Amino acid sequence: MLRILHFADAHIDIANRGRQDPQTGLPIRVLDFLNALDVIVETAIRERVDLVLFAGDAYKDRTPAPTFQREWGKRMMRLSRAGIPTLLLVGNHDISPALGRAHTLQEFETLEVPNVRVLGRLALLKPVDLWGLPLQVLAIPWISRSTLIGLEELSGSEPERVYERLQENLTWAVEKLLEEVDPTLPLILTAHASVEGAVYGGERLIMLGNDFVIPRGLLLHPKVDYVALGHIHKHQDLNPGGYPAVVYPGSIERVDFGEAADEKGFVLVEVDRGTTRYAWRPLPGRQIVDTKVDLSELEKVECEKPLPGVVMETIRRHLPPPQALEGAIVRLVLEYPRAWETLLDEAALRKLLEPALEVHLVRRPRAEMRLRLAGEASIAQRTPLELLELYWKSLSLPPDEIQALQDLARQVLSQAEGKFI
Repeated sequence: MLRILHFADAHIDIANRGRQDPQTGLPIRVLDFLNALDVIVETAIRERVDLVLFAGDAYKDRTPAPTFQREWGKRMMRLSRAGIPTLLLVGNHDISPALGRAHTLQEFETLEVPNVRVLGRLALLKPVDLWGLPLQVLAIPWISRSTLIGLEELSGSEPERVYERLQENLTWAVEKLLEEVDPTLPLILTAHASVEGAVYGGERLIMLGNDFVIPRGLLLHPKVDYVALGHIHKHQDLNPGGYPAVVYPGSIERVDFGEAADEKGFVLVEVDRGTTRYAWRPLPGRQIVDTKVDLSELEKVECEKPLPGVVMETIRRHLPPPQALEGAIVRLVLEYPRAWETLLDEAALRKLLEPALEVHLVRRPRAEMRLRLAGEASIAQRTPLELLELYWKSLSLPPDEIQALQDLARQVLSQAEGKFI
C-alpha cells in the first residue's frame, strides 16, 4: 500500500503586502503561507511518504516575483533531495492564457529536477513514468476556455457551446486513456478544475462565469481508486462514503475574509487497488475575524442620538475577546445612520483591536432617505446595469465591491441575453 500526500492551492504570494518580517524581509502574511508549506514538506519527509501530489496553483498569478519563485523552489528542492517523488499539476493561476507561453512551474521541467515531474498536459502516467512506483496517475491540468476557442474557432459569445464542446472532448480523451489503464494497479486521477456538486468558498465571486465544470460521473470510474483535486479552496469530499473518494484538500492558508470560517489542511492517502482510504490533516493557519456591527439596534432604545459611550460599548460587546484577536487579521464592518458619524471614536476602536496583526475598518453610513429617482420615465430610460449600480450605492457599499458586483452582473446578463451589455 502506497502513502501519498495530496495538497493544492498554495498561493504563497497572494497576500504579499502589509507588515514585513524584519529578519527575512518578507511580508508576514507570505510567511504564513510558507510556514504552512513547510509543515506539508516536513510531514512528507518525516513520515516517508511514497509520493507528494500537488494539485495546482503555486502562486497568485502567472507572473510571480523571483523572490517567491525562490521560496517555492526551496521547498520543492527539499523534497527532491529527500528522494521523495513529487508531481506538480499545472493550475489556472500557473498557466498563461496565451498559447506557447511558459507556465510558472516550467523551471522544474526545463532543469529536469530529480524526483520532480510537472504535469502540464492531459496524460496517463504508468510506473515507468513514476520512478517505478506500482501506481498509475491520470492527470488533468487546468483547461481554459480560451484554448478551446482558439483551437476550434468558436465564438467567445457562445459560452454554453464552448463548454459543451470542451466537456465532450474531455470525456472522450479521459475514456480513451482509461482504456490503457492496468486493472491490477491502483489509479489516481488528479485534476485542477471545478467539479459538479462542489461547494465554493470565498473565491466564488472571482471565478463565476470563467469556469468549466467537470461532470462528477466522469471521475467515478471503477478503475479509479482516488481523485485528487485542486482549484476550490474549501475542503470537501464529493463522494462521501462512496468509492473512490473525490477530494478537494482546500487551500493551505486562508486567502481572504470569505474563508474566515474554513479550516485549512492537506490529505494523507493510503492507496491500493480497491481499498484506498484517506485522512485530512489540519494546518495551524492564521485566524481571520470578520465582524459586522449594525448600530441600528440602538435606534429602538434611544430617542435621539445615543451617547458616544453607548455606541462604543455596543461595538465592544460584539467583538471577540482579546485573546481571540491576538495576531489575527480583523475586518470590522460598522453600519449606522449617517448622522451618527461623529459618535465613532476611531482611535478608541483601533485601541480595542490592538492585539490584531492587521485591521480593516469599514464604515458604512446609512442614508436617512430612501433612494429616489426623478420619476417613472427616468426608470424606463435606464439600463438594468445602471439601476443595479444605483441600488448598490443606496446600500453604501464600497466602490470596489460595487465594481465587482457590476462585473458579475454584466457576465450574467450577457449570457442570459446572448450579447454583451
